[in-house]
Amino acid sequence: MSDLTHLDAAGAARMVDVGDKAVTKRHAVASGRIAMSAEAASAIRTGAVKKGDVLAVARIAGIMAAKRTSDLIPLCHPLPLTSVTLDLALDDVGVTVTATAATDGKTGVEMEALTAATVALLTVYDMAKAIDRGMTIEHVRLIEKSGGKSGDWRA
Repeated sequence: MSDLTHLDAAGAARMVDVGDKAVTKRHAVASGRIAMSAEAASAIRTGAVKKGDVLAVARIAGIMAAKRTSDLIPLCHPLPLTSVTLDLALDDVGVTVTATAATDGKTGVEMEALTAATVALLTVYDMAKAIDRGMTIEHVRLIEKSGGKSGDWRA
């Protein structure tokens, strides 16, 4: 069990000690999609969703979620984020979210980008569920990351 970074020698959960790691610029990009009926997509496009501007609220929710990732994911380090951006692309049958998170820190921001994308998608669902309860959140994944000891990675 000693090879597992989040378990101590006795098998108990622990937060990884990043104290000796170098501070580097780090960024990560994650994306996901919510598929929906043409009616729901049209309502979002025309501003006919009764709860308000779906894409604006989802963007804010994603940013807020990235900032709270360590409160949501056990053993995740709280990070001083330098930037979080969300791009929400609406098409005829869904919304694709791309979230980018950045920091100057000792550990990466993959979880922050993934959390931002996921919560933005959940927010779209919440705001449009009165029109289409059958929406499907899909393909949430890390697209790229940079910085740190392991270097750059792209899907």
